[in-house]
Amino acid sequence: MQLDEVIAHFHQAVNAFAKGDPEPAKDIFSHSMDVSLANPWGPPVVGWERVSEALDSAAARFQEGRVTAIETLTKHVTSNLACFLDLEHWQAKVGGGDQISVFDLRVTSLYRPEGDAWALVHRHADPITTPQTPDAVLRK
Repeated sequence: MQLDEVIAHFHQAVNAFAKGDPEPAKDIFSHSMDVSLANPWGPPVVGWERVSEALDSAAARFQEGRVTAIETLTKHVTSNLACFLDLEHWQAKVGGGDQISVFDLRVTSLYRPEGDAWALVHRHADPITTPQTPDAVLRK
């Protein structure tokens, strides 16, 4: 599967994720020992078993959601690695809430060829999409 096809599938998968279903996204992630995930819900994890568990936990926090747009700010693609910096625009019920929340995520994704397809080997997503004060990044 070509990289563009995998990216298109992942864009569909995040919509399922926003509804609470992690399985389509899990199909696109590498299942290797060096796969990694850093999401807004917890510390970074490495290895397929831990990434799979983190994806399950994160998806369980969403209901009735969708990703309304994905803006690719930049991408760097070689024959061995592809890196994307995106802004994802989400809306979903979060954490058991009754109201749809609207939020944006800053996302860095790395893909590499594995077998006959590209696999997602790293995803880092966080809600920092505006300038931050020094206090926002210091431990309290």
